[in-house]
Amino acid sequence: MAIALECKDVDVRFGAVHALKNVSLKLETGKIHALLGQNGAGKSTIARVMSGVLTPQNGTLKIMSKPVVTGSAAQAQAAGLDIVHQRFALPPTFQVGEALEFASARKMGGVVFSKAKTDSAWAARLKEAGIDIDPKAKLADLPVETIQSIEIVRALANDADVLILDEPTALLSPSAIQDLFNNLRDLRDRGVTLIVVLHKLKEVMEIADTVSILRQGALVMEPTPTSELTAEDISKTMIGEVVAAAPLAHAAPTLASKDVVCAFSAVHSPTKGGEIGLRDVSFELHAGEVLGVAGIEGNGQRALAEVFAGLTQPTQGDLSLNGASLEKCSIAERRTLGLRAVPFDRMTEGAGLTVSLWENTMTWIADRFRRFGPIVSTAKMQTDAATLLDSYGVVYNTPTQDGQSLSGGNLQRAILARELTGTVKAVLAAQPTRGLDFNSTNFVWQELNRVRSDGAGVILISSDLDELFGICDRIMVMRGGAVAGVLEPEFSAVQIGAAMVGAT
Repeated sequence: MAIALECKDVDVRFGAVHALKNVSLKLETGKIHALLGQNGAGKSTIARVMSGVLTPQNGTLKIMSKPVVTGSAAQAQAAGLDIVHQRFALPPTFQVGEALEFASARKMGGVVFSKAKTDSAWAARLKEAGIDIDPKAKLADLPVETIQSIEIVRALANDADVLILDEPTALLSPSAIQDLFNNLRDLRDRGVTLIVVLHKLKEVMEIADTVSILRQGALVMEPTPTSELTAEDISKTMIGEVVAAAPLAHAAPTLASKDVVCAFSAVHSPTKGGEIGLRDVSFELHAGEVLGVAGIEGNGQRALAEVFAGLTQPTQGDLSLNGASLEKCSIAERRTLGLRAVPFDRMTEGAGLTVSLWENTMTWIADRFRRFGPIVSTAKMQTDAATLLDSYGVVYNTPTQDGQSLSGGNLQRAILARELTGTVKAVLAAQPTRGLDFNSTNFVWQELNRVRSDGAGVILISSDLDELFGICDRIMVMRGGAVAGVLEPEFSAVQIGAAMVGAT
């Protein structure tokens, strides 16, 4: 069998963290290989080693049977391997043609640069890939699935024989995921070897030819044909126990209370940074309820979250908590009253990556630690932070370490610890399980169910219909910044999809 990529005895340490433990892996050509593992298992680390972005302390790498010096992205590209990162590399302020020319190893502008020639050449490349788009369009104005397709075109323009995609479905709608999978199958059929980092078992079983699993930095499953595995096999290997493949639904979704804890009343908000604002949004959130929010991304979900958290003030209408208007309440006052939010992106919005864990979790209640006037006891704050982090199962060394030192799943646990502790009346969780492994996802569902059982109202914004169907009492569909419909069980994917696109 022909081997597209081989790494041998790859060992990576980050200080005291042993990220990869002598990993040896062989992947056959012309297949879609899924790389799985819990958050912090080493998936992104091995992908960075393979693509030359990271130099391991030990180990060798071969791409298409060619020995490659580790730690050289240029050598990896020259040998035929490229990577599409979860966080896209193309500069969003550039035009499509400019971004592709800037980021690609293969330049289309010629010896004497001509923008017209560059745009024309990249337009042809895009058309070959089935992407009909003006190369003068700005990347920031494009939907995420289009940007991802453009990133793939950029990688393939370098004549990549091996393509790594790091969590490619994390930002996509269900229909966009299917389009991506069709594209990946076409690439495989053309002879491209694909290494795909995924988290959802359903997606793995649908798209992957083989499965490899990392656990705590070690390879615990060699590449194994997916046809020989069950979802239970994969779960057991990843974490040593069976994890539910669907959200922890309550048996018969019913409102625990008719009491309204939070209400939007004819709320309008401005468009910000290209994100559509709210248009006459009215709804009530009841105590003990999980209200799901579905919709194609960019249809007002972010505006809803920002108005809820107090980051954006409505231009019309009002938001109330337990019947009292929040119009004049600061963000800090809202939090004290019991309004909490888990933001869309844990890395850029949810935590300070260069700030210590104790500051990330305790600063907003610093007044509780005052000793003399403005002086606070930081020692006490660190002790309490450690107790809080421990109670949420966060894996860390010391509360003084930075937020960026945690894996994605542990960082999300730390954010939940901050947001779901104390007086919680209403909480909005925006894509809280995006990019998380099965175990971390289950933990998020358990915590949302916990605060719901304690009488809080929960708003869950998610692009995963399975998640919404499993945990929600009602689902509100947003389209164009407005409420397009509110559904109750039994939920229908067809009905929700129709409301998303305006077919109802």
